[in-house]
Amino acid sequence: MNAINDNGVPEPGEKTAAVPAKSIDFPALYNTVLNLLEENLPAHLTYHNPAHTVGVVEATEKLAEAEGLSEEETLLVKTAALFHDSGFLRTYKNHEEASCEMAKENLPAYGYSTAQVETICRIIMATRLPNRPVGKLQQILCDADLHYVGTDHYFTTAEKLFYEFKKEGLVKTRGEWQEKQILFLKAHRFFTPSGQKWYEEKKNEHLKSLSLKEFKWHHQHDAIKDIFLIVLGVLIAGLGLESFLVPNGFVDGGVTGISLLVHELNHDNFLAYYIVAFNLPFIIAGYYSVNKKFAFKTLAAVILLGLCLKFLPYPIVTSDKLLISIFGGVFLGLGIGLTMRAGCALDGIEVLALYTLKRTSFTITEIIMGMNIIIFAIDALEFGLEPALYSVLTYLAASRMIDYVIEGIQAYTGVTIISRESETIKHVLVNELGRGITVYKGERGFLPGNFDVSNECDIIFTLVTRMELRKLKNLVYETDPKAFVFAHTIREASGGIIKRKESH
Repeated sequence: MNAINDNGVPEPGEKTAAVPAKSIDFPALYNTVLNLLEENLPAHLTYHNPAHTVGVVEATEKLAEAEGLSEEETLLVKTAALFHDSGFLRTYKNHEEASCEMAKENLPAYGYSTAQVETICRIIMATRLPNRPVGKLQQILCDADLHYVGTDHYFTTAEKLFYEFKKEGLVKTRGEWQEKQILFLKAHRFFTPSGQKWYEEKKNEHLKSLSLKEFKWHHQHDAIKDIFLIVLGVLIAGLGLESFLVPNGFVDGGVTGISLLVHELNHDNFLAYYIVAFNLPFIIAGYYSVNKKFAFKTLAAVILLGLCLKFLPYPIVTSDKLLISIFGGVFLGLGIGLTMRAGCALDGIEVLALYTLKRTSFTITEIIMGMNIIIFAIDALEFGLEPALYSVLTYLAASRMIDYVIEGIQAYTGVTIISRESETIKHVLVNELGRGITVYKGERGFLPGNFDVSNECDIIFTLVTRMELRKLKNLVYETDPKAFVFAHTIREASGGIIKRKESH
């Protein structure tokens, strides 16, 4: 077997001397492969088409000259560039292996030696994402294959790749494609000094442009989503109050409970005014202790709730006390929870708890519980123990619903993955799913009957939400159907790069 030099090229030896570059008919090979691609590649491959192959070969020649490759080295890397996407003629997934098969089948007829074909296959396999090139030749092809990300025609080329990915079912929307582009460009690097010099600066410009577009899109999208959640939350909270609690004299905890209590004590129709008036001091406190955005959004939500209570004709649903206490709390909690997901609060007691927390040793839960005990105690003294107990049940139902709306969908699940395709899975998790990962070094094997057989492996751990768990499993099993995956619920997670809850 020939030795391999630093560039990944077999050095000529006595047993398997390399075939001289001049004896290889590359022009004939080039025309043959391009004709094959033009005539047989599927029409929906708008990116991985013959024009892409031509561009990669040209970029390879340019990089090879700049990096000072020899004639034989240049020929080998050009040949790898010519064949690197030929596997798409046979398969889309794992096309690199198919490209190597086609190279092995065709190159000997054009004068390539066995050692040269093996080198060409190693260069082709280096283009498999995530790129892990070894030696100058593999680095050159990796840079040439993706050189478009550092050119002026990046967005035009990326658009072709978007339509191809969409046809293949790899992306569904432009929003998803936008996220994939940003994640890819952040993770991508050029390996050769020439590639870094020619393409890196322009690539960073494209990344900034994409990130700015992403920011503007998310900002507009978040604003629309917040308005929708606030309006929907207010309407549902109004339903809980007017259709269940108010007609039957039930109260809740917090500022809403205080408003309901005062309303019952005075026997008037000023509940809408009470809710706005009693929340105002807490909104002002929120302006200073939280932020301006939170205060203005909360003010708008509280005023909107007051208008709903004053003018919307909510129907009375039931007179059954148990149903009133449970479903009144459920609807009220659902409404409050939705507005909290929009970054505001329909009940100012949370702001008071935050304000008091800074000046006492009590937790927020203890502060809120203490305030509510006072409210329910007054309710029991004025209206009797039974209504007060039903009110406590209302409060518990509302609290559980708020917890579910705020945390239930975003509850995190820890996922551990053990697979022989760990490198590819890492790339998929980070660049397609957008998750951070932690890698442990371990061993796999130790099976019954083969206890002494084991192999080193990377054990991948990541956090996803419940909504993302199925997508993660699908991505993993598409890469390795035999991967071992197990998940468990995370009670609390913070820090790192996990998604944070909507802040006030």
